[in-house]
Amino acid sequence: MSPTSILLLIAAYFGVLVLISYFTGKEDTNAAFFKANKSAPWYLVAFGMIGASLSGVTFISVPGLIGGQEFAYMQGVLGFFVGYFVIAFVLLPLYYRLNITSIYQYLEQRFGIVSYKTGAFFFLLSRVTGASFRLFLVALAMQYIVFEQMGVPFWLTVVISILLIWIYTFKGGIKTIIWTDTLQTLAMLTAVGLAIFLINQKLDWSYIEFLNSESFAEKGQIFFFDDVNSKEYFWKYFLGGIFITIAMTGLDQDMMQKNLTCKSEKDAKKNMISMSVLLVIVNFAFLSLGALLFIYSEQFGVDIPLVDGRVRTDLLFPEIAMNQGLGKPLAVIFIIGLIAAAYSSADSALTSLTTSFSVDFLNIEKRPKAEQKPLRKKVHVGVSVVLVIVVIIFNYLDGNVVSNLFKFATFTYGPLLGLFAFGILTKLHIKDKYAWIIALLSIGISFAITLLPESVIGKYQFHWEILIINGFITFVGLLLISTKTNMKSKKEILEILKDDSKKIA
Repeated sequence: MSPTSILLLIAAYFGVLVLISYFTGKEDTNAAFFKANKSAPWYLVAFGMIGASLSGVTFISVPGLIGGQEFAYMQGVLGFFVGYFVIAFVLLPLYYRLNITSIYQYLEQRFGIVSYKTGAFFFLLSRVTGASFRLFLVALAMQYIVFEQMGVPFWLTVVISILLIWIYTFKGGIKTIIWTDTLQTLAMLTAVGLAIFLINQKLDWSYIEFLNSESFAEKGQIFFFDDVNSKEYFWKYFLGGIFITIAMTGLDQDMMQKNLTCKSEKDAKKNMISMSVLLVIVNFAFLSLGALLFIYSEQFGVDIPLVDGRVRTDLLFPEIAMNQGLGKPLAVIFIIGLIAAAYSSADSALTSLTTSFSVDFLNIEKRPKAEQKPLRKKVHVGVSVVLVIVVIIFNYLDGNVVSNLFKFATFTYGPLLGLFAFGILTKLHIKDKYAWIIALLSIGISFAITLLPESVIGKYQFHWEILIINGFITFVGLLLISTKTNMKSKKEILEILKDDSKKIA
């Protein structure tokens, strides 16, 4: 496809999003922007959240994982499945009972203002980083496919991408996003399904024949139990996947804001459970596509793309879809899927960051009505600028983006996991003014643990389990700053620590 054709396709897709925004954004109020007036159909939220959960990271980077990890990622996906049930039956009832706009308001009610601000800060840090990783990946692919040929610098590609998102979210907020996410999920899954079909056709296979082939057997190993030191070891991936889901979905304003738009707690649970089942199926499809991409590249001599001298497995999908003669339909649907992947995560991140900063730091709900909407719009612009800056910085990072994303998340989400776990699993109170110190110490200690030399930990490689360790360190730290009036005896504290450590680990 020519750059002009691709730009026209982007313009047409963007036009549809703006049209959706026009109809859903007519009620330009904070209640609609933050909560969609709590009237969203659960099945629409569930389907749309698939796209937001997958995003550009899954669309581009997960297929690229096959180059080094086979299907080991599915072990984490099985952990995700369990984690969603914990969210549905532990966290959602809590949030609905409290009737809150920001989920971090729970921490204020449970511990105090410092804990509240600490939790909200780590969400902002985590979500800015996560959204920027996702936007970077898709902007990189767009740069590789079209804008490089036109002489457009990478920074301008990023600015254009975020500007487009801002235009269709600045009025409707979460109410608009529920509908646009549904469209974007459909586009993304259609792109993956068509790619699997056409590549199998080129290889003269049906999908079942592909799954039964020797080539798939070489790349399709899922379970790894033989080496506890390896990053691919089952229990690291599985347990890490459970807690990654609890932290990055259940303790994340972005994902929970969508759940809180449902009419009732019962509908929100339906949404979460149905989404957990679909995500297992969809992630297997993405990894199947990854295996097909590498098999295709080996059989037809397609080189993995290089960017600035670095191998980018993330770009193998766009290379094969756009430049290997698989037909215009695949190229068209790939571009649509790529755009959908970019917008499905970034638009909701932009909205949730606006919500969290407005509610958690600017106390927008307590301000005069006349000030609320103008303030929200200023924050929306500010968050957009921050995302542009961070995405450009990520252009200088090495490594597979999905690995970097989860690695960073294990540190920034750890204090959130510890704070919420302590609040839910104990009845103790804490010296609230020290909560931020505990959070920072937890991250520092966790990071130091990952830097231990081989002389101390041998050949052990840390993976997602560092999130569990991080959360547990935060939990212990909070126990140490429990207030005297609510403290148990030393013996009772040790029993609490022993019992709760089992629940967390």
